[in-house]
Amino acid sequence: MNLAIRDIRHNKDRFILTCLGLGLLISVVMAMSGIYAGLITDATALLRQVDADIWVVEKDTFGPFADDSRIPEDLQYNIRSVPGVVQAAPLSFRNMQLDYRGRTLRFYLVGYRWDGIGGPRHLIAGRQIGRKHYELVADQKLGLNLGDVLHLGLHDYTVVGLTRNIVSPAGDPVIYASLADAQELSFQKTNEAIRNERARLAARLKNFEKKVPGLAHELEATVEEIVGNTHIVNAVIARIDRQETSEAVAARILRWTHYTALTSAQEEEILTKHVIEKPRRQLGLFRIILLVISAVIIALIVYTLTIEKLRDLATLKLIGAANRRIVGLIMQQSLAMGILGYLIGAAIIYSTYDKFPRRVVLLPIDMGVLFVIVIALCAVGSLQGVRTALKVDPSVILGT
Repeated sequence: MNLAIRDIRHNKDRFILTCLGLGLLISVVMAMSGIYAGLITDATALLRQVDADIWVVEKDTFGPFADDSRIPEDLQYNIRSVPGVVQAAPLSFRNMQLDYRGRTLRFYLVGYRWDGIGGPRHLIAGRQIGRKHYELVADQKLGLNLGDVLHLGLHDYTVVGLTRNIVSPAGDPVIYASLADAQELSFQKTNEAIRNERARLAARLKNFEKKVPGLAHELEATVEEIVGNTHIVNAVIARIDRQETSEAVAARILRWTHYTALTSAQEEEILTKHVIEKPRRQLGLFRIILLVISAVIIALIVYTLTIEKLRDLATLKLIGAANRRIVGLIMQQSLAMGILGYLIGAAIIYSTYDKFPRRVVLLPIDMGVLFVIVIALCAVGSLQGVRTALKVDPSVILGT
């Protein structure tokens, strides 16, 4: 007979409640692992979607996601002329928020040339942007439907396509717009700001008029262009010839244009090791703390169950049961508790992970490693109980 199974049946309710509590704790550990993996996945989701070999940004900055970068839109033509570059296109990025039908939408606006590269590659519904103005492609996390109209800035924009799981490094869903629309929303000043800027520059031009008659009139058109200029982007992406290396072309771009050129690998490293470094470390530390707490709880549970069975263990010793049978009883109960707790935790997290506000990525390798850790913790946690059981004196049952 298997003593562990008979003892579990005898205390079935308490054993199930214990496993349920352990399962809830393990589900939290799984959630932390999933959020940790999701954080890294979210950080690189847009980067992988753009699928660029090189990111050209403002000199001495770390790219549009980690730093403020503003460069002229026509830089794309200089980049295209660099040997090794096959395609180049400008991109703009901006965080936005608006009230829509009684709820707040927070999203990451990405502007790209609708006839170029850098836009959404896979849609789950609808179509790509087909016009230069007033069309959007939105991620499904925003809860928008095809045909919905958003009022952004001074115009109405229609949702013509939907994507899945394309988010910013901060986890905000992405909305794609044509570059011209995104530039207007990101860089065009308000009417009041334009009037104030014109008045300020006009006052300065009057001083030049006194020194050089006629100069102010000649510069007036230039001032108007400067004030209203929106031909600014945050980055220019490039795809290179497969015969070239990203590092060589990036060095060539830096030498020719004096702008910072980052390879896709460098940009990914910046995102994962710098932009999300603190949240990543915090989640990792929290996961370790939860595992330590789980180990302590498992050890306490096994030890308590062993103490409660001391008289039964003494009886087994009195009738001649070998120590290995007693050790097997405690170890098997501990492992059964760990396995059942793991299964309960897995059932909980797999049925709820898609309801978390941030993406939860349950990687099979993480779940497998966690299972091994749980089994190891159960084995180690039972050692104190085993030690106590082996020390029990058979004479206890005789009342001596």
